[in-house]
Amino acid sequence: MKAAQFNQGLLKFLKESPTPFHAVARMADMLAESGFVRLRESDAWAIEKNGRYFVTRNGSALIAFTAADLDWPRTGIRMAGAHTDSPCLKVKPRPEILRHSFLQLGVEVYGGALLNPWFDRDLSLAGRVTVLSASGAVRSVLCDFREPVAVIPSLAIHLDREANKEKSVNPQEELPPILLQASDGEGVSFRGILLDHLKRVDPALDAAEVLDFEISLYDTHPPALVGLKQDFITGGRLDNLMSCYIGLAALLASPWRLPALLVCNDHEEVGSASAPGAQGPFLESVLARLLPAPEDRIRAVDRSMMVSADDAHGIHPNYAAKYDGNHGPLLNRGPVVKINAGQRYATGSETAAVFRSIARRLDVPLQDFVMRSDLACGSTIGPLTATRVGVRTVDVGVPIFAMHSIRETAGARDGRDLFRVLQGFFQAEDLTVSG
Repeated sequence: MKAAQFNQGLLKFLKESPTPFHAVARMADMLAESGFVRLRESDAWAIEKNGRYFVTRNGSALIAFTAADLDWPRTGIRMAGAHTDSPCLKVKPRPEILRHSFLQLGVEVYGGALLNPWFDRDLSLAGRVTVLSASGAVRSVLCDFREPVAVIPSLAIHLDREANKEKSVNPQEELPPILLQASDGEGVSFRGILLDHLKRVDPALDAAEVLDFEISLYDTHPPALVGLKQDFITGGRLDNLMSCYIGLAALLASPWRLPALLVCNDHEEVGSASAPGAQGPFLESVLARLLPAPEDRIRAVDRSMMVSADDAHGIHPNYAAKYDGNHGPLLNRGPVVKINAGQRYATGSETAAVFRSIARRLDVPLQDFVMRSDLACGSTIGPLTATRVGVRTVDVGVPIFAMHSIRETAGARDGRDLFRVLQGFFQAEDLTVSG
């Protein structure tokens, strides 16, 4: 796959995935279009030789796998993992705030978001809405307003002369977005706004009432290739939908001769402690169903390896002192192997060596990232998955700028390079290291 084709697919995926629910729905469609069969956790499974399958949990996490010859204790499983969530602003359950005629929404900060970039953006609303039908049935539907319907205006510099010297944000007071200007005495319900929107989009929808919702704000400005030579990709949710797309594209482009698995968990940005999160039992339960005999499962895991893919900190030319001098990866110089002595990343010398050997065979350059010793290191689903499943793991990623901002920046070549290495990983005959 050429870089231009890969990037256009990535941009389309990012635009169509404003929330984890939309990302998983889009990945499910792509898998179904490629012949993968949808499984449900509540059904009995009958896995066939050379079959291709996927299953979702909570509508926000997904596992896809290829069965190959079903001899997993002998071959092991080539696993890749990422996460579907990104830092954002989430609408509170009773969000209506009416101040000085303006209808605003109360919001919570999800994850470690950079807050200043949320001001003065054309924002929209998307997520999952659970409705009650006229017959009393409860069902969930996806919701995306698509158009800019909200804004968080900055305070004018004339009223805050120190804004360019020091700007802290009080999320309770300063982040409620403005939706509309209401007339005196006009009662406005956010649930009513959601219901009206759903019926306008789908007049046939049987929905009498909105029972609950999980709605987030997002920037409507689409992701794009930027730079005089289009060297960069900018957009929201690169961390970590970029890795989800890379993993999925690599799985779909593989010949499916060997057992391969992609897991995309939710809630990584808030600790992963949930049913669809990496601290939950989603992956373990799927492996237990595929390999019900404990002896077979232990043998298969021992011959398996996980590539945990999550974006890395690319060295920012304006803040170069924030990086370790020998471990500051550059954009467009190749994927990054992430290492931490405190096991915030799960990379070990042997898993890194296997990954490096595949990249070298494909002539893909790699870089290393280690956090400065005087700064705290973030983490990924890698250590959590390694802990719960016992699988050997390497943490890797694409270097980016502005991680956790409303818009992030990546190199236009690194995503395709990581795709190539993952595609090679899914086809690797032997993942073991002798000695």
